[in-house]
Amino acid sequence: MQPASTEASAPAPTSTPAGTPTSTPADLRLRPGSRDFRRANLALFAAGVATFVLLYSTQGLLPILSADLGLTPGQASWTASASTLGLALALLPASALSDRYGRTAVMTASTLAAALLAVALPFAPDLTTLVVLRAVQGAALAGLPATAMAYLAEEVHPAALASAMGLYVAGNSIGGMGGRLVSGWAAAAWGWRWGLAVSAVLALLAVLAFRALIPRARHFRRAPVDARALAATVAGHLRDPLLLRLYALGMLFMAVFGAVYNTVGYRLTAAPFHLPQSVAASIFVVYLVGTASSASAGRLTARCGRRGTLYLAISTTTAGLLLSLADSLPCAVLGLVLITAGFFAGHATASSAVGRTATTGRAQASALYLIAYYLGNSLGGTLGADAYHSTGWSGTAAVALTAMACAAGVTLYATRRAHAARRAGAVTTLRA
Repeated sequence: MQPASTEASAPAPTSTPAGTPTSTPADLRLRPGSRDFRRANLALFAAGVATFVLLYSTQGLLPILSADLGLTPGQASWTASASTLGLALALLPASALSDRYGRTAVMTASTLAAALLAVALPFAPDLTTLVVLRAVQGAALAGLPATAMAYLAEEVHPAALASAMGLYVAGNSIGGMGGRLVSGWAAAAWGWRWGLAVSAVLALLAVLAFRALIPRARHFRRAPVDARALAATVAGHLRDPLLLRLYALGMLFMAVFGAVYNTVGYRLTAAPFHLPQSVAASIFVVYLVGTASSASAGRLTARCGRRGTLYLAISTTTAGLLLSLADSLPCAVLGLVLITAGFFAGHATASSAVGRTATTGRAQASALYLIAYYLGNSLGGTLGADAYHSTGWSGTAAVALTAMACAAGVTLYATRRAHAARRAGAVTTLRA
């Protein structure tokens, strides 16, 4: 039996008597009930956990980093922003490498390299070293989100693709929450270096599970890296007004998420709440709200349309931000729930629309969305933390509310263009 990471070509068609059906690659795709289907699902779940444990491992311990190293919230937030910035910049190169060297090879190398870098993080002597290592780690992590969906689309039967994608996204969600919780709890007990060490161990275990479980790819077709064709595809997407609006929405929603989650720990441990660090870290359980919100976004879009769902997501996020301004713990928690639900609904709606809008180069269109998305995280996280240092939670909320106002403007512009196009079409029909 070949190693799990070996890429295999699809079986060549064989000669058969006339009238005898021949097997096609699609017939061999993974289906529910098969052993390899279960293994692929579990492997991608484990890879998602590893990736997002590492990506957000410092976010739950920013207040401890500030206290231990004498950092402002803005300075400490760079340990979180650097990883998402590195990931954003490496997404397109990683997607091209997966076309050349194979999906499982790139995913394995990506997650293993990032996990090994995580082992070095607790020994960082200063902030600069920690930020640089986090940026390199983020770039290493890019291989998974740039490749996982392509692997599933190639290897899983279309009828089972939605459920496989759902389990992969669930791994992302649990990893994102777990990275914040575990590192935050460990840091509260033993310090931030131990928090990072525990995250590294969890990620390594998840990477080993991924490597042991992932089935060999049967439908991958190696393709040369054509930089000129890639550049032409990217340029075409960047000239599409609808795609640009979707990229802007992803960036704006993620800017809110980065601003809020980079600073909420500071707020809960300061006056008037004065929560212990271990309790403040537990607030990231609210992240699970996003799982339900993402799942309901498709039903909302079917009922309200894409722009209707975006208006609802923007309104929910804005209501949460306004509610969080009250110096009341129940209001702060409920506000965070609404912010999280609104963010995930908006992100799910915008990201799914990218795949439907791009008629060619869908992988590159999705990669561009993720680049904008993670750049929004880095920008919003840093600006929100700086605003918190200057004026407290009201400053963070102001940064986030500005982003939501811009998102509302983008969506309103799209609505007016759609109405104008319908009116023009009606006039043309009448004249005809």
